[in-house]
This record gives sequence, structure tokens and C-alpha cells, in this order.
Amino acid sequence: MKRRARVQEIVLFLLLLLCFAYFFPRWADWNQNSRFDLVLAIVDQGTFAIDDYYQNTGDYAFFEGHYYSDKAPGTSFLGVPFYWVFTHLAKLAPVDHLIVRLERNPSVLATLAKEGTGLRTDKVYFALALTFVTFFTVAIPSAFLGVLLYRWTGYVTGRPLYRLGVPLAYGLLTNAFAYSNMFFGHQIVATLLFGAFFLLFQMERGEISPRVLFPVGLMLGYAVITEYPTALIAAGLCVYALLVTPDRRWLGGLVLGGLLPGLLLMAYNYSIFRTPLPVGYRYSVLYTEQHSQGLLSISHPRADALWGITFGSYRGLFFVSPILLLALAGFVVWWRRRTLRRAGWVCLYAVISFFLFNGSSIMWQGGWSVGPRYLLPMLPFLVVGLAYFWDSWGDRAWARGATIVLAAWSFFAVWAETIGGQHFPDWTPNPLFHYSLPRLAAGDIARNVGTVLGLSGWASLVPLLTVLGLGVWGLIRSSVGESGAGQ
Repeated sequence: MKRRARVQEIVLFLLLLLCFAYFFPRWADWNQNSRFDLVLAIVDQGTFAIDDYYQNTGDYAFFEGHYYSDKAPGTSFLGVPFYWVFTHLAKLAPVDHLIVRLERNPSVLATLAKEGTGLRTDKVYFALALTFVTFFTVAIPSAFLGVLLYRWTGYVTGRPLYRLGVPLAYGLLTNAFAYSNMFFGHQIVATLLFGAFFLLFQMERGEISPRVLFPVGLMLGYAVITEYPTALIAAGLCVYALLVTPDRRWLGGLVLGGLLPGLLLMAYNYSIFRTPLPVGYRYSVLYTEQHSQGLLSISHPRADALWGITFGSYRGLFFVSPILLLALAGFVVWWRRRTLRRAGWVCLYAVISFFLFNGSSIMWQGGWSVGPRYLLPMLPFLVVGLAYFWDSWGDRAWARGATIVLAAWSFFAVWAETIGGQHFPDWTPNPLFHYSLPRLAAGDIARNVGTVLGLSGWASLVPLLTVLGLGVWGLIRSSVGESGAGQ
């Protein structure tokens, strides 16, 4: 059974990785361009200033005559070694040769804006570098997070099918799918935070040594310098570590591990802004009015924002992923069982704290976005509730029916908003019906591996959906067989 579980983990990882990496990072997204501009500046010019790159983004800061990314630098720092590798690989296969082949590919040309500049060398180089770096820094960690979820749910249920359902729901039925191959920090920190939680959970059970506290501190510290709001969840995990560490002298490792990324952030800020504090947004050229309200746009929870990020058709999490409503019900089961209580409190705190944070932001919409992207760091802590729901009620007809219906809508809505067009939904109200579906109806499918292979529109999805269908069928068949053998 252990061997079969390892095989399932490998298949799960590869299946999620294929789905994530199949669609390329968007070419003209300000947020990820700002982060990647910093990568280019560090490797190509040995500077933090993005003076030669900022024209492709509006998310930048201006200070003492130079332009800088106004984002937390963790994502960019992580991308530096991979981009360095790419620069050496690019010398072996010049971009000009690839452009000639792309110009002969009508499927690729059909995805370009008619008013755009076409396949310029610099743009294609940027897109290739971005795709390469994002694969290693975001797609692979996101697929690995699916494996972590699979392993953790093994402590909740012995049913392999239910265990597999949690990571598959997370990766394919929530807006985590949209950002698992985008050069944002959300999925990176989701992996770091849940990974740290999983290690602390294993330490609480006596399965691993308290020596793990040093890497846990590193993970938490790096999560914070990648997305500053994750300090909320990191603080909760520090309290968890304090409660479950058998000998508190080991907590020094946690502090040291968290301090190292903090020192890196302070050195970065001091070299630019003459202060160790993260003040990039203070010098942002755009959105100055929003950033000046409250604490960097954070004030207090507002009803319109809380509705908007939960059930609203604009950016509602439960609108695009109603399967997560079953996870909320699972938390009720978790509470009633009175098992793994500390872990339950940590997960509940992560969920509530981030809903309140997002609902307190004047910029709660997240710009061009699939669902509420600011909630992504807490999403794995929410989705684990599905394991409790299915373990208690999964064999009942009403629960199966609810799962099928909610999963079908979640797949439809998440995938439509993710792949409908070359950009994520903009500020259009009810974007699923007014933005994404019209683009899908016109055959405007986000650039993907099938496009490069010469398949246009809907046909470009055939390779992915074929492998996805076979992979899920194989996992289900293996899980059902394992359950039968166990009985």
C-alpha cells in the first residue's frame, strides 16, 4: 500500500505539473512583469534598478532618479538562479531562429493582438525567459503542494479516493490553477506556509526531530519577504511551533531561520530606499491614492469587500469554486471529532485572518484576476476541510451528488476564467459571462503548448484534456482498487 501511495504521489505530481505548465504565463501582466524586471536587472546588469525594463509594467516605484519594482522581492530573488541558467541556454539556441519558426505558425500568430508590435526579438526572449523561470519557481512548487496535501489528508482519512480528491480539487477546481504558472508570489508562499505547517504537525506527533525548526523558520521568513501579508499566517504558525516544540530551546532555530530572509529584505531595501523597512509602495508612481489609504490600502473589514471575495460574481471565491463550501462543512466535522485540534485551529485561523485581510483592502478586487487572488496563500489550509467532509459523508448519495454538481461548476468557472482569452478577466462586472465565455465562444484560448504545436483554438486543448482524463481515470481506478484490497 505504501508503494502504491508513492506511485500515486508521482502520478499526481506529474499530472498537476502538466496542467499548470500547459498554459504559458501571460505576456503583458504588470504584476509579474514588475517582479521579472527585477530578475533581469540583477542578472543582466547587476543592479536593483529596472530603468531599462519598467516600460512593460505600471507596478513600479520611483526613487532618487531610478525606477524599481514596488513588489516584495522574494519571488524575484528565487528566479535569479534560474534566469542565470536560461541566459546560458539561450546562447545555444538563438531566439532569432525560434522567431522564424513562430512566424510560420498560424496558431501562434492568431493569438497576437492586431494592434501589437508582433514577434519582436526582445519580446519573444522575455516570454521564453519568463516561461522557463516560472516553471521552476512556481509550477513545480505548486505541483509539490498537491503532494503535501495528499500526504496530510492521510492523517484524516484512510480512503485513497478522498485523499486524492483534495489535491485535485485544490489544483484544478480553485483559482490556484490560474496562478500555478504565473510569476506571482501567491503560490510560492502557499507552498512555503503549508510546508512549514506540515513539518510542525509531524514534529507535534513525534515523527520528526525539532531540528526541523530551522528550515521552518527559513520557510516562514521567505514567505513574508515574498508576500508581506503572509506575516499573518506565519505568526499563527510561530504560535503553533511554540505550543508543540518539546524543548523550547530548539525555538532558537526557528528564530534564526526566520531572521535570515528578514536580513536579506532589509539589506535590499536599504540599498535602494535608504531604510531597512519595506517602503516600495510608498514610492509607487501609480495607485498612490489607494496605497495612501489606511496602512498600504488596508483599513478595516467592509461588507461590500467581504461579499465580493466570497459570493460575488465579480471576484467571489465560492462563486468560482463552490466545491469549497464542502470544505467549510468539513471544518464543522473537524471540530466535532475533537482530533488534531491544534492543527485545526491553525487552519481555521489562516482562513479567517486572510478573509479579514482581503476584506479590509481598498484594492480587494486584485486587478486583472481570476477570483480573489489575495486569498491564495490560505487556500491549502481551507481545502483540507474536504477530507473531513468526504470521510464523514462521502458515501451518502446527497454528498456524492453535491460533490459532482459543485465540482462541475468549479471546473467550468475556474477553467473558463483562466483560459478564456490571452489575459485574465479585467474590471468587467460578472467576468465569467461578460468577459471569459465570449472569448471562449470566439475560440480565443490562452496560449499553450498545443498552440506551439500548431493547434488552434479549442483543438489546442485536446492533448491536455486527453492526458488529464486518462490520468484522473487511472488515479481513481487505482484508489478504488486499493480500497477494495483494504476491505
